[in-house]
Amino acid sequence: MQKKGLIGSAFAMGVLSLAMSSAWAQEAPKLTAEEMEKGKQIYFERCAGCHGVLRKGATGKNLEPHWTKTAPDGTKLEGGTLKLGTERLEKIISYGTEGGMVNYDDILTKEEINLMARYIQNTPPIPPEFSLKDMKDSWKLLVPVKDRPTKQMNKVNLKNVFAITLRDAGKLALVDGDTHKIWKILDTGYAVHISRLSASGRYVYTVGRDGLTTIIDMFYEEPTTVATVRLGSDARSVDTSKFKGYEDKYLIGGTYWPPQYSIMDGETLEPMKIVSTRGNTVDGDYHPEPRVASIVASMTKPEWVVNVKETGQILLVDYSDIKNLKSIAIESAKFLHDGGWDMSKRYFMVAANASNKVAAVDTKEGKLAALVDTAKIPHPGRGANFVHPKFGPVWSTGHLGDAVVSLISTASDDPKFAKYKEHNWKVVEQLKMPGAGNLFVKTHPKSKHFWADAPMNPEREVAESVYVFDMNDLSKAPVALNVAKDSGLPESKAIRRAVQPEYNEAGDEVWISLWGGKTDQSAIVIYDDKTLKVKKVITDPAIVTPTGKFNVYNTQHDVY
Repeated sequence: MQKKGLIGSAFAMGVLSLAMSSAWAQEAPKLTAEEMEKGKQIYFERCAGCHGVLRKGATGKNLEPHWTKTAPDGTKLEGGTLKLGTERLEKIISYGTEGGMVNYDDILTKEEINLMARYIQNTPPIPPEFSLKDMKDSWKLLVPVKDRPTKQMNKVNLKNVFAITLRDAGKLALVDGDTHKIWKILDTGYAVHISRLSASGRYVYTVGRDGLTTIIDMFYEEPTTVATVRLGSDARSVDTSKFKGYEDKYLIGGTYWPPQYSIMDGETLEPMKIVSTRGNTVDGDYHPEPRVASIVASMTKPEWVVNVKETGQILLVDYSDIKNLKSIAIESAKFLHDGGWDMSKRYFMVAANASNKVAAVDTKEGKLAALVDTAKIPHPGRGANFVHPKFGPVWSTGHLGDAVVSLISTASDDPKFAKYKEHNWKVVEQLKMPGAGNLFVKTHPKSKHFWADAPMNPEREVAESVYVFDMNDLSKAPVALNVAKDSGLPESKAIRRAVQPEYNEAGDEVWISLWGGKTDQSAIVIYDDKTLKVKKVITDPAIVTPTGKFNVYNTQHDVY
């Protein structure tokens, strides 16, 4: 085991005791105006997604200078970054933790790490609100609908195009899945979080950490950005309307800051409505920053499933009448994050990650079907579905905080699965991983393999590999594929994190992002799903810090 991993484990286990034994700092370290601005930018780009703009924590720990809370037994607890102090914070930032925080010693300079250790001991600055007028002022309709092509002007198989986030470059790569060649690289704004597809498969929608949402039209000879709009300071998710008769009529976007969701015209991005998500948690406490996490569109109702992270509220938003908007609020558990549909697409499965639970929402009945206890910090992406030989249909999630993949039995209206009813909404099996730090799991209806990554693990070899389970014999240990070595690229100081297995349309290839340092060459490594052998490595100077990949057909039809 590497020294870095040992140090990371020690800090993960010892942060609380260290915090309690340290003396309070007299006051926050002083920062110049220039340092404050730089600290704000780094925190926004690297930290806010997990710890929150106001630093109250969710997936990540609370990073307020001083906090107090009452434990279930009535004990008064207190802590904060001031109690940890600069030196200890530097070490935690540098080496990461086993709980899912990466080491930043190969991402930030020593000076930047020192700055961040001092910055988070100061009171968090509150960003401005963002109104409907602000959205309208930011809206740019670059190509009106009437001026766009009426038919596809290229010969690319759009169903097998991959939309690949180039995180630190602020760009999106569209790659032809048939030829494995880069089709087009487009500017999108900083750190695109997800790409979603229109109901037709024509438009790619992206949303990034800087709040910028774009529409890319793939009917042109070369893909073209036709509209942009800013949703706020920090955005996380978008999805279109997919129900019959409403295809691509509306687009919904969720923001971390301000905590709200916005509804736009699906083809032009013209802003139409903003709805705040501020309110009370499932425990009855008011929260000022209940961020909108994942959003998915139902194909059986004119409805979006909107997951509000800090409150634990799952909103079923009916878009059939935007002027008289109706929504159902379903209580689940705090810290909702990401999720996907079960095999039947009736139930939406979403991880309440810091609560160590998965909520199952029955979208047909409009109510909570179950709240399932899991291992520590589930993080499913969209999850993965397959029919287990012993337990029937299962939906799967990996974990940031535990070295397992959890298989949850899901309900089904199909009579052939009735015999598995007694297992429904239980974790029926845990697949052993070599360490914690999973972000994405993936399989395909045409595959016998189940893929899992571990990019948030502090150990280089673990983070640079993916793990492939044989679904015909889940008792076997997974095959470890060292993606970094398979890429043929030279080793770098930065850990090259293997992230997000994604199938092609046919289900016979798996694409892995090799996420290297900002100044290192990264790659997309493509494996043959049957043989687990490398089929192609895509490298190019333009492939900078690739992270999420979204195959058009699989994303459009929720195949996972």
